[in-house]
Amino acid sequence: MHSKPDTHSKTDLVASSAEALRYPWENHPGQDQVVEVMPGILWVRLKLPFRLNHVNIYLLADGDGWAMVDSGFGNEESIAAWSALFDGPLSHVRITRLIVTHSHPDHVGLAGWIVERFGCPLHMSQVEYLQSVYHQNRGTEERRNAQALFFRRHGMDENLTDKLLGRGQDYLKRVSVLPPSYRRISHGDEISIGTRRFKVITGGGHALDQVMLYCAADKLFLSADQVLSKISPNVSVWAVEPEQNSLGEYLASLASLTTTLPYDLMVLPGHGVPFYGLKTRIKQLADHHEDRCRLIAEACRESSKTSKELVPVVFHKHVLDPHQMGFAAGELIAHVNYMLVEGRLTAEETDGVLRFRTT
Repeated sequence: MHSKPDTHSKTDLVASSAEALRYPWENHPGQDQVVEVMPGILWVRLKLPFRLNHVNIYLLADGDGWAMVDSGFGNEESIAAWSALFDGPLSHVRITRLIVTHSHPDHVGLAGWIVERFGCPLHMSQVEYLQSVYHQNRGTEERRNAQALFFRRHGMDENLTDKLLGRGQDYLKRVSVLPPSYRRISHGDEISIGTRRFKVITGGGHALDQVMLYCAADKLFLSADQVLSKISPNVSVWAVEPEQNSLGEYLASLASLTTTLPYDLMVLPGHGVPFYGLKTRIKQLADHHEDRCRLIAEACRESSKTSKELVPVVFHKHVLDPHQMGFAAGELIAHVNYMLVEGRLTAEETDGVLRFRTT
């Protein structure tokens, strides 16, 4: 996934050395550890029960307490992990507010539990809060039927569709009950946390309106899942908005981050390890999606293909369980929708199934 370096002129060398990807911590905190990444910024890592096996939580000094960014997955193991931390290395910590970056269960899952335990307010972007409410109430018959129809239009048979609607969707239910009210944070807001001022930046693609926090004075950027250190965040399309251009939104967000943020930030991501070299990492992520688009264009040149036929074209390295197959299908459809919008593919529908061809 790493692109080959171009030949640089001397003027480029300063920028490129500032941009080298660097990982100041090769090791992450253990289950019962807390790492201080800079004064008044703590890093905790919780386990997750799927292939992406961890999530990062950050605590930001906030007066006589701490603001928590994200809460972890809504299961007994995460509650036990937090309880051990609050009885041990975090015994002095009082949470003043919980900021949840987006509606995925590994981030919002324990919001209700944290808010209840500390009597603190929940801060989210409006779309992400409402999306979390939607996920909590989405298991209706009508929704399942809509999802089945969506998968079938993309060439997936009954058997695969049943698998995707079973195991594939189960993880979305793993949340404690959401707090019934929240405080809205929006793109462009300036918020004070302790002595630091953060600018709120939101972006689509991985989630609908994911919150990132940028502190100019400390050259610090909490990137949530929008820019991860070593893996590519999932960018998918789901049945609720079948023609969404999530990948277009994601690439637009990356382009905007590149133009608005400076070179030498420390980036604190939602998964993986803190790093330097944000713009290099953004270029790698954009190139990675372009490589996938090229594979799809190549596959659809001679004959038209369904999304199901295109999944192995892009995900040929992995054996996918139903949970991962759901994400792979969603991600593949995101690339197809983006290429339709860009005019790189055309779609035709026969017998209720969509097929795509390179223009």
